[in-house]
Amino acid sequence: MFELFNPKWRIPFIGISRVTLVVSAVAMVVALVALFKPGLDFALDFTGGTVVELQFQSETNAEAVQSVLEEAGYSGTQVQSFGSTRDILIRLRPDHDQVGVDPAEAAASTENSIAQRVNAGERVHQLLASKGMPATVKRNESVGPQIGKELAEDGVVGIVFVLAGIMIYVAFRYEWRFGIAALAGEVHDTVLTAGFIALVGMEFDLQALAALLTVAGYSINDKIVIFDRIREMFRTTSKMTPAETIDAACSDTLSRTVITGVTTIMALTVMYFLGGETLRGFSLVLIVGILIGTYSSVLFASPLLLHLGVTKQDLMPKMRDETELARRP
Repeated sequence: MFELFNPKWRIPFIGISRVTLVVSAVAMVVALVALFKPGLDFALDFTGGTVVELQFQSETNAEAVQSVLEEAGYSGTQVQSFGSTRDILIRLRPDHDQVGVDPAEAAASTENSIAQRVNAGERVHQLLASKGMPATVKRNESVGPQIGKELAEDGVVGIVFVLAGIMIYVAFRYEWRFGIAALAGEVHDTVLTAGFIALVGMEFDLQALAALLTVAGYSINDKIVIFDRIREMFRTTSKMTPAETIDAACSDTLSRTVITGVTTIMALTVMYFLGGETLRGFSLVLIVGILIGTYSSVLFASPLLLHLGVTKQDLMPKMRDETELARRP
């Protein structure tokens, strides 16, 4: 097996664990503050709005379409190229319903907000045609705020169930301290990744939510590999202290951890640059999440086991009751 690092090396991860745990705590505080202010920039999937899919008669640049819409008052509109160079996807915010509408018409159509949003898509189509960008409307749909609210609630429930399921699984497979360390690591990775999204001002859409859930699944895979090695070394060694055992386990699996992370990031980097605008946000969130998850597996979750007081005795196989064994034939 190819090894980046000599498995006989004993890197003192526990020796710097106080520093790494403090760094993680500070980073989580910063991420939590960012999640409240400025907060996540929820996309139309969660806030509602209008989605317009246009197919232009000739090759069209998304930036040019964006510029026309900005000048007409549609600020903050999402414009993405997808499929061919003639296909453009436009996402309008709910407050764009009133752009370019006569006040009397707006007052008359207040009761029918769905029709109003669909009309907003048609007005965008006409605006672009008047600017020399004729196109065919392939899709003009509205997402109501109630649907967006339900999607947001379902997303939160999904993340909570994923984290709870991971903790229960690890606690039963190993020991309850491992479950707590795994849960803390998953919360750490999810909060920091979500904080990154908030800090850089990325839109939080269904793809970003899917990326967060993927990060949670990927991250626990790294932690399980290291936890399994820690349990094995606790059971097979007798002369090493718990700190030395965890250091040895992390050192033994370091090559695997780094190689897995690097190869995955390489594939995601290609997706980021060549996958188009639609996959760019998803890829970036995954890249950041994998970097954070790799860090936390070695320098957060594993040292946390030591501070939770895990010992060799906690992981030794339980001896069967002698009375029960004596009754057997």
